[in-house]
Amino acid sequence: MLASLLVILLYLCFLPVISIALARQPHKDLPPWAICLSLVATETSTLTIVSVPGVAYLKGYVFVGLAIGYLIGRTAVAIWFLPLHERGATSIYRYIGQRFGTKLQKLLSGTFLITRLVAEGVRLYAGMLPVSMLFASMGYPVSDLILLFLIVLLTLAYTIAGGLKAVVWSDSLQLGLYLGGSIACLIVIWCRAGAAPFHWAPVFSHGLPVFTDPFSIAGAVIGGAILALASHGTDQLMLQRCLAAKTLNGARAAMIGSVFVVGGFFALLSFIGVALRDLMPAQGARPDALFPHFILTLPPVLGGLMVAGILAATMGSLSSAMNAMAAASRTDFMPHGPFSLRSLTAFWAFLLVLTAMLFSRPSGSAVVFGLSIASYSYGATLGVFLLAMIGHSRDERAAIAGFISAVIVLALVSLIRIEGHSIAFPWLVPIGVAATFAGAGTFSGLRRIGLQE
Repeated sequence: MLASLLVILLYLCFLPVISIALARQPHKDLPPWAICLSLVATETSTLTIVSVPGVAYLKGYVFVGLAIGYLIGRTAVAIWFLPLHERGATSIYRYIGQRFGTKLQKLLSGTFLITRLVAEGVRLYAGMLPVSMLFASMGYPVSDLILLFLIVLLTLAYTIAGGLKAVVWSDSLQLGLYLGGSIACLIVIWCRAGAAPFHWAPVFSHGLPVFTDPFSIAGAVIGGAILALASHGTDQLMLQRCLAAKTLNGARAAMIGSVFVVGGFFALLSFIGVALRDLMPAQGARPDALFPHFILTLPPVLGGLMVAGILAATMGSLSSAMNAMAAASRTDFMPHGPFSLRSLTAFWAFLLVLTAMLFSRPSGSAVVFGLSIASYSYGATLGVFLLAMIGHSRDERAAIAGFISAVIVLALVSLIRIEGHSIAFPWLVPIGVAATFAGAGTFSGLRRIGLQE
């Protein structure tokens, strides 16, 4: 067990040093491949590493099917959304401000900040559970609260010291770590059980109604494509990385390349989940607990590597969120204010800790729960961006009315149950887009009638 702890400590010591050193190299632009890896590290987290094998254990390779929709959506983002923004822009919501006005710009940015705060609180809280469990199993029990503060402080230190470049380089290193650890786990499973566990499993799920199953063909391909359009085309967290590319073509290469990396990662984790069916009967355990329990059976060094990988996933998404939230709050709300990016980063780190401490663990899959939280705001935000891109009107009040309409509709949709199941997260975005257009159109129509009278 000492070997496992040594691996973890070495990782925690060397990651900040290497990341800051790479970030401070003079005249070194961020290459597209590093931005690509950073995108994947940002959208994946401990929830991904822990939950995707659990989902695959129950449903098969359904996350691979979701990646098909992601490819369609991110290709559209690369073609139509990336040219909307200036290289190096600190907030993507400036485009909405230029198109409609600063009120709507602040509304969208504020929605991003609140939604990201809750979503990252979910990630952070969920990320501490398997890590603290693994530490306890190795004979080094650490409370969730202490571990939470240690991870946030360490992540905050290199995020403040190195800025966005340090975040991108650390994301790339962290992704390599937990990709390598996952491959090693797959090899261990192969050695223990041979090729037998790697049997066929469905790529799309069946049985539930289409609108309640996120992994049906329609949900994964159509809903997944529109979800990717929103998450990577209108979210500060994702687009900020692409805007750091030197050229538009470099940003496009990073965006489209990220689909293949995340699709391969989904496939790898799904292989692990399907293989665990034969090695580890569920016996009533929560699906998210299966992979952590398997990690406990690994050789000490590999076990330490996987714990470090889970820490890497948590820190990668956390550093990205803190940096993006600080940039959005500074640019959109206080461009000439007294607070620096470093102080704002520390402020959001503090709020993330509070959110994680207040968060209650979901009963189902944590990764699906996290995606559902984000999807409630994505639909309204994507609707406003599409209004700005394809509409001729610059009516800010109509666009605000559309945004508010979408939020209300999505709140009502969350109450709907079809055969006992809620609407699946990929469908929340297209519903929000439709509600935005309907609300904006209705408001404009009523204003015209009022003016004519």
